[in-house]
Amino acid sequence: MKDQSIIHDERTVTVENSSYRWAYLLLSFGLLAIVAYRGFVRQESNWDLLALVVLSGFVTTLYQGVHKTISRRWLLVAITTGLVAAVIAFAIAFLH
Repeated sequence: MKDQSIIHDERTVTVENSSYRWAYLLLSFGLLAIVAYRGFVRQESNWDLLALVVLSGFVTTLYQGVHKTISRRWLLVAITTGLVAAVIAFAIAFLH
């Protein structure tokens, strides 16, 4: 077998980025599952783990915004979703 170095081209960059995406999804949804387990089964506070999930979403959004890869439509949907979530959280907090 020959000892050749791997050429770092567009394909390898695409595969690397895809692997990072899968790892991020696994980590995020794994944390969400742990948050749900701690909250429902063990009746523990889980804001620390939930903050990690939310913060990681902000980091990726900020990075994409700095590099100007976010569309106006996506930004509008994200802002609308955030506002609806805030209204629902506010209603739950005062009705509970």
